[in-house]
Amino acid sequence: MSAEGGHPLTLSQYIRRRNGLPAGARGSLRNMLNRSLGAGSFAGFWQHWNPVFGYGLGRYVFMPLRRVLPSSIAVVATFVVSGAIHDLVTMAVRSSPAFLFTPWFFFLGLGVLVGHAVHMNLSDRSWPLRAAVNTAYVVTCLLIVLLLKALWRALA
Repeated sequence: MSAEGGHPLTLSQYIRRRNGLPAGARGSLRNMLNRSLGAGSFAGFWQHWNPVFGYGLGRYVFMPLRRVLPSSIAVVATFVVSGAIHDLVTMAVRSSPAFLFTPWFFFLGLGVLVGHAVHMNLSDRSWPLRAAVNTAYVVTCLLIVLLLKALWRALA
C-alpha cells in the first residue's frame, strides 16, 4: 500500500489504483465489480472488492498484524476482523445477536490462502469463467457456514 518512493498511498490514490477511476467517478462501481469478479485469483478478487473498506483493513489491520504474525495468519485474521465488523453492524441494526459474517469471512480468508498455495491463476481464462469461479468461492464459503450453523442447532 505504498506509492513509488515508499510513501503510503492516500485513500484516493488507493481507490484509483484498485478501481482504475477516482472515487465517485461515473463507472466506478461497474469497474469494481468487473475487476473483482474477473480477477484471476481469490486474492485478486479481494484486491478490487470495496476499495474503501480494503484500504482501512490493509492499513489498520493487516499491516500491523503482519509485523508480528506470519503473513498467512495476518491474512486470515484480517478477514476475521472484517467479518466481526460486519457482524457488529448487523447487530446494531437488528438489535439482536448476529454471528454470520465472522465465520464466513474466516472461510473466505482460508480460500485466499488455498488459492495462493495452489498458485491459482485464471488470468488467461474468459471473464465469465473467472466470474463464475469467484462467485462460486464466495457462495460456497457462505454455504459452509450455513451448513455448520444448521448442524450446530441440530446438535444443541
